[in-house]
Amino acid sequence: MAQSEPLTSSREARARLTQRLFPQGLPRLWCPTLTHFAARGEFDGPRIRRHLQVLSPYVKGVLVPGSTGEGWEMSDADIQRLLEVVLDAARAADIRVLIGVLKTDLPGMLHCLDATVAFLQQRAGVSSTEDALQHSNVVGFTVCPPKGSHLDQEAIAEALANVAGRGLPLAFYQLPQVTGNEMSPETVQKLAAQYPEFYLFKDTSGKDRVAESKLDFEGVFLVRGAEGDYARWTRTAGGPYDGFLLSTANVFAHEFDSILRLLEEGRRGDAEMLASRLSRVVQGCFEMVGSFPAGNAFTNANKVLDHLLAYGAGGVRREPPLLYSGVRLPAAFVEKAAALLRQANLMPTTGYLE
Repeated sequence: MAQSEPLTSSREARARLTQRLFPQGLPRLWCPTLTHFAARGEFDGPRIRRHLQVLSPYVKGVLVPGSTGEGWEMSDADIQRLLEVVLDAARAADIRVLIGVLKTDLPGMLHCLDATVAFLQQRAGVSSTEDALQHSNVVGFTVCPPKGSHLDQEAIAEALANVAGRGLPLAFYQLPQVTGNEMSPETVQKLAAQYPEFYLFKDTSGKDRVAESKLDFEGVFLVRGAEGDYARWTRTAGGPYDGFLLSTANVFAHEFDSILRLLEEGRRGDAEMLASRLSRVVQGCFEMVGSFPAGNAFTNANKVLDHLLAYGAGGVRREPPLLYSGVRLPAAFVEKAAALLRQANLMPTTGYLE
């Protein structure tokens, strides 16, 4: 009787997938990029392209659109129009793109996923999904569990298994602030064992239950999305995460890259001092925008900071940033953020648009 071939483990299949998607290795620093608007619902293409150029020395992976990019508010048509701008710019900057499929129910997720794949195929002029993704510098899709605090782990796992059944490269996103639920460590472990296409897990809960569970996720790359304490969460600092996917990388990409490098060099004290300066600014901005009725805190805090990074100190004299809804953020937010940046010695002398 012939000996059967050994089954390929999920870990081995996942390693082959990530090697193909990321020949230089998975980026440690990811950014859910802001979406800049020239008018209500009208993308500011030149500003989006310039912002990606500024990020590109430090950020090699972006999520478009994430919560920070106002993805929950966008229609499938909006997302495709945004991708028309982003994909060419990201390719030129050698940045890999995860496409956010931010829908609150399984049918919506699957419809958006299929529509986006068809869009990429049509845009690339190919019928192969793999070729379409490669042509576009797209490394997969990001999905959250369906929305609902009533959903148990079995229902969450079943929904995400339906998405994974498409066979596409995937990142799963823990975002209880929106979904009202959390994937348990055991659910993530089960999905990791069954679906090697699931290669990245982002946790923005701030509770870090999955990463700190010490379960074996068979090579899934773990990134932290919660803000603060930046110098203690990565493996080089003795923490449980492989990297970061941070909204504030929109404005502090260089500083986060420096923190990661300092930790690699064993300069923990220097990393902690820089992280402390960033944390004060970030905490102050998130507290400032917390009760604003339009947008969300990730978007609003980062749009205000990015406005000042773009225009420098003169940003306080310009019209404040615009949200997808057409609402402008208050000028008082820009003034307060400028004060926080000056206190932390992080205000640029020249903005990146100047």
